[in-house]
Amino acid sequence: MTDLSRIVTETLDGWKNGIDRGRPADVATQFTEDALFQGALPDYSIGRKGVEEYYARPHAAGLRVDYVIREIRPLADGVVSAYVDPTFSRPDGSVLRYHLTVILKRIDEHWLISHYQVSPIA
Repeated sequence: MTDLSRIVTETLDGWKNGIDRGRPADVATQFTEDALFQGALPDYSIGRKGVEEYYARPHAAGLRVDYVIREIRPLADGVVSAYVDPTFSRPDGSVLRYHLTVILKRIDEHWLISHYQVSPIA
């Protein structure tokens, strides 16, 4: 595994673990304080509070997620872009598939999501 793959995987695993455990505050810790977040709902938010509120909404109750990283690109020193295909599973067995673009930034010694944009797969 390359360093960039490890960075993206570790960050997305933290995001996944928070979702799988139903812990919106844990999900939010994977984001920068000023993150631009566009989930599956029409509105967007800036910052960790918006991420936490998004995953605390009823639509996120009981969600689990798996993902496949499709592409990783370095953008600058301490900035990485990744194109990901997450699959969300609801407790009723329904499945939601998306394309996801994330931009990760190194803040001190931690890599955090600074931009998150999903698009549904028809």
